[in-house]
Amino acid sequence: MIKNIVISINIIIIMAMNSPSTFAAENNQSNIYVVKAGDTLEKIAATFSISVKELKVTNGLQSNLLFVDQKLKVPIMYEVAAGDTLQTISATFQSTVEKIKNANELSSNALNIGQIIKIPPKPLNMHGQYIVMTREEFQEWLFNQKFSRKINVIQQHHTWRPSYKHFNGSNHFTLLKGMESFHVNEMRWRNIAQNITTFPDGTIAVSRPFNSAPEGTIGWAANDAGIMIEHIGNFDKGFDLMTAEQKETIIYITALLCIKFGLTPSIDTITYHHWWDLRTGNRVLDNSKGSIVKTCPGTAFFGGNTTNNAKNYFYPLVSKKIEEIMATQKQ
Repeated sequence: MIKNIVISINIIIIMAMNSPSTFAAENNQSNIYVVKAGDTLEKIAATFSISVKELKVTNGLQSNLLFVDQKLKVPIMYEVAAGDTLQTISATFQSTVEKIKNANELSSNALNIGQIIKIPPKPLNMHGQYIVMTREEFQEWLFNQKFSRKINVIQQHHTWRPSYKHFNGSNHFTLLKGMESFHVNEMRWRNIAQNITTFPDGTIAVSRPFNSAPEGTIGWAANDAGIMIEHIGNFDKGFDLMTAEQKETIIYITALLCIKFGLTPSIDTITYHHWWDLRTGNRVLDNSKGSIVKTCPGTAFFGGNTTNNAKNYFYPLVSKKIEEIMATQKQ
C-alpha cells in the first residue's frame, strides 16, 4: 500500500513539473512560443489551454499553416510580485486588464503577492482574413512571421476608388470587403488583389495572405515575387491630400518590409504601378510613350510618380526610417 502511494505521488509530481502552468510560474519567461518541427495549431493550443481560434486571432494567422521558427504569442502563468498591478502586468505582456480579469475570474483589480494568474495576450483586430493593425502591431506581426515564397519587390498603389470621401474612420472592414467583392466578381481574381492596405488614419490591414502572390493589372513580372500595397485615396494632383498619419505609415511599413526581406530601396525593389505597361506587363519606367500606363500611385504621391520623384523624395525617407528602426532594435 505504501509503495502504491509513493508511486502515485511521484506520478503527480512528474505531471505537475511538465504542466504549462508550472513552467509559466517563472516570471522571467516570455509569452512568445517558437514553432518547432511537428507542431500544429491544435497541439500548441492544447499545450497552452487556448482554443485554435483564439490562437489564430491573437497572432493574426490567416490559415492553419505554420513554419519552423515562426513566433506565436501565447498565454502564460505569472506569479504576482511586490509592486505589481494589473496595469503594469498587462503592459509588460501586451495584454489588457479586462482580458486578465476575465481569464482569472477576478472581481476587482486587487492582487496578492505570490498569486498565480493567467495572462492571455491581447488579440488583434481580425475579421475573416483581414487584420487591421497599428504600425507597432504590424511590425511585431511581420517580424514574427515566416513566409513560403521569395519576395523582392514592394509595389506602391493608390486605390483611386475608394478615396478619402469613402472612409469614415471606422469602416475599414467594409471597404476591404467591398474591394474584395469588386476584385473577385468584376475582375475575376481569386481574392482581394493587394496584400496590404493603408488607411487615412494611419492603420494597416493585412489583406491578401503574403504567401499568395498579388493579382492586378501591373502584370506577372511584378506580381510573382511582389508584395502589393494599396493606399486608400486618390493621390493624383488636385484630389486627396495625404494625411500625416498615412504618410508616416507608408514610409514605416515600406521600411519594415525592406528589413524583413533584405531589400535596399531602389527602382528594382520599390516599384510604382505607373512604371508598368498595362497591355504587355513590361516595366517601362518613365519611357511610357506608346504604352498604356496608369498614374498610380498618383501624380502627387511623395512628390510625384516618376522614377526621379521616387529617388529624390520617397526612397530617402524609407532609407532613413530603416536606419531608425534598426537602431531601436540594437538597443
